[in-house]
Amino acid sequence: MSATVTQSPSPTHRSAGERTGPNPWLVLVIACLAQFMVVLDATVVNIALPSVQRGLHFSAANLQWVVNGYTLIFGGFLLLGGRAADLLGRKRLFMAGVILFSAASLLNGVAQSSGMLIVGRGLQGLGGALVSPAALSIVTTTFTDGAQRTKALGVWSAIAAGGAAVGLLVGGVLTDIASWRWVFFVNVPVGIATVALAVRYVKESRIDVEHRSYDAAGAVTVTGGLVVLVYAIVKAQTYGWGSAKTLGLGAVAVALLAAFLVIESRSKAPLMRLSIFRIRTLAVADTALLLVASAMFGMFFFASLYVQEILGYSPLKAGLAFLPVSAGIMIGAGVAQQLIKRLGVRMVSILGITLATAGMLVLTQLPVHGSYAGDLLVGLLPMSIGMGLTFVPITLLGTSGVKGEDAGLASGLFNTAQQVGGSLGLAILSSLAASQTTSLLHGSSAGGVLGARVSGYHVAFLAGAIMLAAGAVLMTIVLRKSHTREIERELAAGTIAPMAA
Repeated sequence: MSATVTQSPSPTHRSAGERTGPNPWLVLVIACLAQFMVVLDATVVNIALPSVQRGLHFSAANLQWVVNGYTLIFGGFLLLGGRAADLLGRKRLFMAGVILFSAASLLNGVAQSSGMLIVGRGLQGLGGALVSPAALSIVTTTFTDGAQRTKALGVWSAIAAGGAAVGLLVGGVLTDIASWRWVFFVNVPVGIATVALAVRYVKESRIDVEHRSYDAAGAVTVTGGLVVLVYAIVKAQTYGWGSAKTLGLGAVAVALLAAFLVIESRSKAPLMRLSIFRIRTLAVADTALLLVASAMFGMFFFASLYVQEILGYSPLKAGLAFLPVSAGIMIGAGVAQQLIKRLGVRMVSILGITLATAGMLVLTQLPVHGSYAGDLLVGLLPMSIGMGLTFVPITLLGTSGVKGEDAGLASGLFNTAQQVGGSLGLAILSSLAASQTTSLLHGSSAGGVLGARVSGYHVAFLAGAIMLAAGAVLMTIVLRKSHTREIERELAAGTIAPMAA
């Protein structure tokens, strides 16, 4: 099946007299604006969770579904979103996703029950699944020059990684000065502005294929399998890890995910063409990102609980406490662009993950009567700089050297790894933390309760550090310099292989 990309030549390759299209950097701003909104919403509710719990009467066990309801649907449908963007048009899917995301945000803002909010968060996730792969494909097909593409992906990576940290700040500010509902309302004007800009300045691009088909069965089985798996992990702390209910749910999840792989291997137009994982750099980058995201989402979740429940910070003060994290990620992303030229993408990613692991290990020592500067910040800073150093090279590894017809698939896989990793990581770390806390709570005094909670956080941070270390080991052992030599050669020459022909 032949495929070609129907897109005008990149504006970066036109002479001054030929440049009639929109400025590529303006296109980048539009794509990053939408991506920032989508990534921000994965964590913006973290600071608002206590207020949401009181306002809509969430149980402690169900509260994490405000986060996971979003990330699971987001991750589960990203591949379908990437495929649809390739076939229907990246601009078209980008705009449709922003509209759905904004409408779901409005629904969440007026939610009157916990169930209504969880459904709305799922719809937001579906909108995000349309936006993210389309936005990244727009960026990678707009910038085909190696040097400019590296800069563009550096900005994209800083936005993608920094959005999670900024979400905590924005959530704190809005919750404190208005209410938790404004955490969602704020997306509506941003979405309207993004659509208006996209209509005028973003050009349409898609691939031409003989058969336009969509793997709905694949999307349903992979999303269903992930939802059941996360639910099984979350409920394991109630049912017991070895109980019939937990094992039964785990078996259903495995069966659905196995069915997904069978469907993909037999489908004429698979949602996830399995042969794409023969590209070593893509396969390793996506797997490492899944591990990194598992730790990062958990870190934001438990660090935000620590500053509010243990240090007693208000939502606003808690949000401000994470401002250095955003700065650290941006600094790391900027430094990464320079280090890649000297050390290469593989070594910079290993360096970044290792630094983040060290920061996470510092967080395992947080005391009950701790201080922000002396205890929390000393762990958050290396963690954030390490994340910035990691996301630039790992984005290059996961999206470079892919044919034009697979641009949406590669983008979807990359974003899926981040969102699914975040969902699974949060479920695993939350379950481990809750088990540790519960085991220490029996007969505890008020002070003992705080100690039990912090001990649970310690377990979560330690598990996160192990996930990060596994990512570094994977990059070191499985990915060799020979696998990245072509990417680095093309980066140096300014002719990196584009995702679009």
